[in-house]
Amino acid sequence: MSLKEARTYGSIGAILSLLGGLIPRVGLLVTITGMIMILFAVKEISNEFKREDIFRSYLVALILRLGAFVVLIIAVLFGIGVAAFKGMPFRAMEEGFWALRHVIATFLVGALLAWILFLLGSYYLQKSYEEIAAESGVDVFKTTGSLYFLGAILIIVFGLGVLVIFAGKILEIVAYLSLPERVEDGEG
Repeated sequence: MSLKEARTYGSIGAILSLLGGLIPRVGLLVTITGMIMILFAVKEISNEFKREDIFRSYLVALILRLGAFVVLIIAVLFGIGVAAFKGMPFRAMEEGFWALRHVIATFLVGALLAWILFLLGSYYLQKSYEEIAAESGVDVFKTTGSLYFLGAILIIVFGLGVLVIFAGKILEIVAYLSLPERVEDGEG
């Protein structure tokens, strides 16, 4: 069985998704391109090992993690809308911090919902990567999945969670580059 394409798609996709956050203006497009390439890589791995559950778990992870991002954006925009509708800049000067309670509550509820979705998505990502590790013999996938899940848990402590996810991103590149080009049929 050949994993050459999965290795190429996955490693390039992981690099693009890591670098996308560092590139101004087109960074989001670069990140999305990387995520799509990783999705193709996982699909290829899933097909090669005849394990549809690997791809299904990854797809659920991707949808939940993107959903978390959308929920967070909506919460921020809704909070800004509430602030603008209620004339917050002027009320905040008159009433102080108490005038911002609705905006803060909106953001906190949205952030909590986004965190729950991100946590669930990271669980499914970990599950997919553990199965890839079991099938391919590349244990770096298991470590990568664990770092993503741990980072999602710790994302509340902003710096620590982001650093753990960043380490997971780097290991994800290593994991895809560690995939063998060919796997014997008897091992899958």
